[in-house]
Amino acid sequence: MATPQPGIPSSYVPLPAPDPSVRAADDVARDLGVDPATGLTAAEAARRLAADGPNELRSRPPVPLWRKVLDQFQDPLVALLLVAVAISLAVWWVEDAHGVPVDAVVIAAIVVLNAVLGLVQTRKAENAVAALRSMTEAMSTVLRDERRVTVRSAELVRGDVLVLAEGDAVGADARLLSATALRVQESSLTGESEAVLKDAAVLAAPAPLGDRFDMVFKGTAVAQGVGRAVVVATGMDTQMGAIARLLDSTEEEVTPLQREIAHVSRVLGLTVIGIAVVVMVLAAVVNEVRTPADLVTVLLLGVSLAVAAVPEGLPAILSVVLAVGVQAMARRNAVVKKLHSAETLGSASVIASDKTGTLTKNEMTIQRVVTASGEVTLTGVGYRPEGEALLGGEGGGDGSGGGGAGAVPLTDERLAQEASMVLGGGSLANDAQLTRVDDGSPEGGQPDGAADGGWTVQGDPTEAAFLVAAHKLAGTVDRVSGFERRGEVPFTSERKLMSALVDPPGEGAWALVTKGAPDVLLPRCTDLQVGDDVVPLDDDRRAAALADVERLSRQAYRTLGVAYRRVPEDLGTEALEEHESDLVYLGVVGIIDPPRPEVAAAVAEAHRAGIRIMMITGDHPVTATRIAGDLGIVEPGAPAVTGTELDALDAARLRETTRTVSVYARVAPQNKLQIVDALQADGHVVAMTGDGVNDAPALKTADIGVAMGITGTEVTKESAKMILGDDNFATIVAAVRQGRVIFDNIKKFLRYLLSSNMGEVCTVLLGVVLAGVVGLEGAASGESVVVPLLATQILWINLVTDSGPALAMGVDPETDDVMARPPRGPHERIIDARMWRGVLSIGLVMGVATLLTIDIFLPGGLVEGGDDLTVARTAGFTTLVLAQLFNVLNSRSETTSAFHKMFVNRWLWGAIVLGVVLQVAVVEVPFLQVAFGTASLDLAHWAVAVGMASSVLWFDELRKLLWRVRHPAGA
Repeated sequence: MATPQPGIPSSYVPLPAPDPSVRAADDVARDLGVDPATGLTAAEAARRLAADGPNELRSRPPVPLWRKVLDQFQDPLVALLLVAVAISLAVWWVEDAHGVPVDAVVIAAIVVLNAVLGLVQTRKAENAVAALRSMTEAMSTVLRDERRVTVRSAELVRGDVLVLAEGDAVGADARLLSATALRVQESSLTGESEAVLKDAAVLAAPAPLGDRFDMVFKGTAVAQGVGRAVVVATGMDTQMGAIARLLDSTEEEVTPLQREIAHVSRVLGLTVIGIAVVVMVLAAVVNEVRTPADLVTVLLLGVSLAVAAVPEGLPAILSVVLAVGVQAMARRNAVVKKLHSAETLGSASVIASDKTGTLTKNEMTIQRVVTASGEVTLTGVGYRPEGEALLGGEGGGDGSGGGGAGAVPLTDERLAQEASMVLGGGSLANDAQLTRVDDGSPEGGQPDGAADGGWTVQGDPTEAAFLVAAHKLAGTVDRVSGFERRGEVPFTSERKLMSALVDPPGEGAWALVTKGAPDVLLPRCTDLQVGDDVVPLDDDRRAAALADVERLSRQAYRTLGVAYRRVPEDLGTEALEEHESDLVYLGVVGIIDPPRPEVAAAVAEAHRAGIRIMMITGDHPVTATRIAGDLGIVEPGAPAVTGTELDALDAARLRETTRTVSVYARVAPQNKLQIVDALQADGHVVAMTGDGVNDAPALKTADIGVAMGITGTEVTKESAKMILGDDNFATIVAAVRQGRVIFDNIKKFLRYLLSSNMGEVCTVLLGVVLAGVVGLEGAASGESVVVPLLATQILWINLVTDSGPALAMGVDPETDDVMARPPRGPHERIIDARMWRGVLSIGLVMGVATLLTIDIFLPGGLVEGGDDLTVARTAGFTTLVLAQLFNVLNSRSETTSAFHKMFVNRWLWGAIVLGVVLQVAVVEVPFLQVAFGTASLDLAHWAVAVGMASSVLWFDELRKLLWRVRHPAGA
């Protein structure tokens, strides 16, 4: 049994409770058996999870196996084939039922086997999607065992204490315990577009859902502020669950790619049905059908041709290929949330990226502190609080961690005091945590930030940089250790400030400490700290402070200013924002975030692929252009546009600006949305990165919204189509390459399936029309209806050569250099006129090669032969199967030789070898000879069949060679 919590009942029974919004938070917590200060124990949480079940909404019940089996027979052509089989059995029965109805039995067996293969493919696709869903599960921060830990939102239980911060997705319905400037976006639940200000105070009376200000609800998002809340309902017992009960399950979104594939299948199906009808009529006329058995033979031929020629397995194969590609991306830390987004990613023409943590390492380190009395250099990089304070030092933010040229030990006491006040103030206006890792387990729960040796960071890396720097300047940690926080005004991307109300030990007045962007903070300052004195911040001193900021920015430092003011003890937290004025300016810090070493190469690779890279950052324009130039995003000296300048542009000028400018600095979240809209209006496919809650609209609007997996909020992860597991820009470019490979592989298997099926159509149609020319008309030997291929043989070809090679091509490694060509246009069809020409030409070559093989071995026709119809037809049947296997090699590229990287795909060769083995078996094994109407072939027959089948390969090699000669730049 779970260990009882102090002062809390040891038993827990999830009984219906009064409305928690009209009850005191402490009473609610007591009834739920939890101490808000410590949270549940891990054992108790596990027990409650077992009792209540996972915190999930009811999903559509799984389709039972019997229904999935029946779905494999839903295709009208398959149903028609089964009807034809039934008619064949009926005729066999009427005609005295002598022997075994071989055709009917074999066709029925092939249909069942095809259904099994379809079922296996469907199951693979479902498993891949399920695995993908598990990679993108929402997470929540809770208190358990007196520690803050991150758990899957599905594992939340009643009584869990949620720790809420800006950007979090609320994982369950909960009663607020505390709230500081907490605003929650509840539009998904109530339809209210504005974020709702929350307050932990109990309501006087029950209120409508949108007015329950002391509650937070599952499915909503924290837009601003911080708070804690105790979970009162999970799963279907939440308000979102109540809505889910009223709604039917929604259908899966149909993507443009899926619509095109369905359209092609539908058009091809109608075309082939028309051709099959023509074949049946011509066969009936040419062979002068007179008996029911003859009519059934013709019917089976036509229907089998239609079934084999229509690639009914395309949707399942497409899903499997996309799923395999998505799993390959996930292994590279790019988790795509929906299968079709993988293909879209390959079409990206613009990647708009944040700087911090994506283009850079996100190891924020304060290296410079500039005050009224001078400049201090701090050594060391990363989150290990080791280093020293030096006086002066030249150089930019190169991430070396050294003191720079000219740095000497810090002996100026006044400068040291001012620098200590700057670092101490930044440590107080701060929500990050710096903890030492003991025995491999971080203090305070699972870290959501980075780790450096024996130290780990939780929270914003920039804020953590102040905590690390405070350890490097003697006396700073002791200076702020006794301060108690009384309130705060959280940072928002619009305010660009964060303030904390603190109570200094032994002093009568409290202090409001503010840090933020210097260009926002300095206008709010009226005084300047100089040693122990406070002097007016006159024009000269203000200009000097701004010059310091500009100098640090030119050296590629990110800058943050720190200021403070005294305030009365009785100042209410609701009035804090009004007091962010008349501040005393302490100084500015220069923060480095070194570029990731692999990013420059990734940028160059993207440019080679015709993809434009844009940097969008909140940093200073000088810092942004310097780093963009270093990474090769722009030429040195290229201009940067600020968010303020963007706001002043009309739609036409905004579009013109986004065509020429690739660096945007000091931007607000709404500016990201402006940039995305302008780029999409110009026809671009845009990938946009983001991590903050206010980035969510831009990520949702972008064609590929990319959320940061480490620093990104739950809201951005839910809005994005892809999550970066390592927050690395190079991963985006690698994912684009994989997306292009996926698209190429889709074209490969489509080219293969369509051209191979066209070969079957051409063989049967030309064989009936040209029966007299190739010797079929006079080759009857006991058969009243003579056709180039039997119905069972056509279905065998479909079984052996369709799914296996097509799936193997779906995992084909990169054949052509996919990054050597520009992005695919958003309106470019996957099956274009060029592909259709190739499909028709290859199909025609297959048909001619098959019929010529039959003619070679039959008496009469164009070439005099000496074999009977069964042998000649078997040779033609084998030629068509082998031709399709040769076509596997052709289809790997429209322009590159089949001999290029010929043996890199072992799955493809496995499918080819299996196809050859099965064809040898159907030709040489006696019981299969009876089933499929074949006869043994000697070495000469096999040699002719292989030679004629290879004509498909040589024809396509010649076509590709001529194309490369005409297009040397694209070869």
